[in-house]
Amino acid sequence: MKIGFEIHEQLMTDQKLYCDCPTNYRDAPPNTNVCPVCTGMPGAKPAPPNERAIRAVIEIALMLDCDIVIGDTIYIQRKHYDYPDLPSGYQRTSLPIGLNGELKGVGIREVHIEEDPGKYDPTLGTVDYNRSGIPLVEVVTDPDLKSPEEVRTFMRSLIRVLEYTGKVRPEPSTLRADTNISLEGGARVEIKNINSIKGAYRAIKYEVMRQKKLRERGEEVVRETRAYLESQMVTAPMRTKEIAEDYRYIPDPDIFPMVIEESLVERIREEMYEAPHLREQRIIKEYGIEPSVARVLISERGLVELFEKIAKEVDPEFASHWFKDILKKVLNYENLRVEEVEFTPTQLVKLLQMIDDDKITPEQGELVLREMVKTPTDPEKLVKKLGLEKLSEKALEKAVKKAIEENPEAVADYESGKEEALNFLAGKVMEITEGRANPRKVMELLRKHPSLHV
Repeated sequence: MKIGFEIHEQLMTDQKLYCDCPTNYRDAPPNTNVCPVCTGMPGAKPAPPNERAIRAVIEIALMLDCDIVIGDTIYIQRKHYDYPDLPSGYQRTSLPIGLNGELKGVGIREVHIEEDPGKYDPTLGTVDYNRSGIPLVEVVTDPDLKSPEEVRTFMRSLIRVLEYTGKVRPEPSTLRADTNISLEGGARVEIKNINSIKGAYRAIKYEVMRQKKLRERGEEVVRETRAYLESQMVTAPMRTKEIAEDYRYIPDPDIFPMVIEESLVERIREEMYEAPHLREQRIIKEYGIEPSVARVLISERGLVELFEKIAKEVDPEFASHWFKDILKKVLNYENLRVEEVEFTPTQLVKLLQMIDDDKITPEQGELVLREMVKTPTDPEKLVKKLGLEKLSEKALEKAVKKAIEENPEAVADYESGKEEALNFLAGKVMEITEGRANPRKVMELLRKHPSLHV
């Protein structure tokens, strides 16, 4: 099995690629963010490519370990095909800006800049050209992927790289992917209309099954383009597969070719953010944390940034596990990203130090964190507000004694060999202390208590 991808993502710019129309197409009424250029009117002349978009594509290509095409002429080409969302009858796409990259063992063949077409609704037969001309980055992979599971892992890594740059649009449903898949000795089939990781996984699963069944029946797999129908989780024929000659590529005579200077590339390289896969390797080495924990930390740029601030003040291993097990859980429960929380790194450092110094239990720390997410406040004040001040040794011993005296059946069960009875008693101690006791200390005192004999 060979699987390759062409993945397109919208770039975060204020203006379109070849005109100064705004790019907030989701917020505008249909066909209002348009001009003669992005609607393909006869005689309309495009502006030079949006420089911010070009720089973004260079940065993305560098993050994917590509060689940037420096000093050579890069033409903007016209790719001809007829479809209602393409008013001029062609789509402008550049020759490669980056070549020969790699991500997680998958070759990145080329990185281009391209313009988005309009949005066609085949049900209503209407087209909204607000999206037409928005800049896209196109990432073309080698056919190195061998299974739907590998595809899922790779796409997660690629999307993370794109998000780390901060140069792609954060809104959902901006990603679109085309995939080419072939089984050994068979024809190559292209699948379009994929707009999510889940969609790619399901489309490839279905297509592999479809091609295998055709071969089992002795039928030929035809080289064609198929559409992924997300609602039905199947692929359906669109047209016989085109080859490059069918698109009649020509350099766009209205746009000067680009030449990228080495000084620009070096400036971008110095200013760009650290790629997630490289940051993962670095924090494992620098902080001595486990690879499985590092993978969670780099899953969000904001999360790993906050971790590195905290790790300067708190034991990195302790902090990394807290981030993975507690902070991520609380943020997921509140449906928040790290960038959206309002507590300060200093407040989080103080909370972790209180746990590490055994002033509060980890369980109490989680309760304080939940309150900090809602109401950013000094954690010591929240401990008092929530009534979580540490119990004295005498108060804890008193609570243990009370739990034993009030639950003679559990005591008898434990003495007869039922270990789970001890957990029951520990729960009763936590009830008596209103959750203020350290569960580990409670278990320790119960096991040593003279009233319990095994």
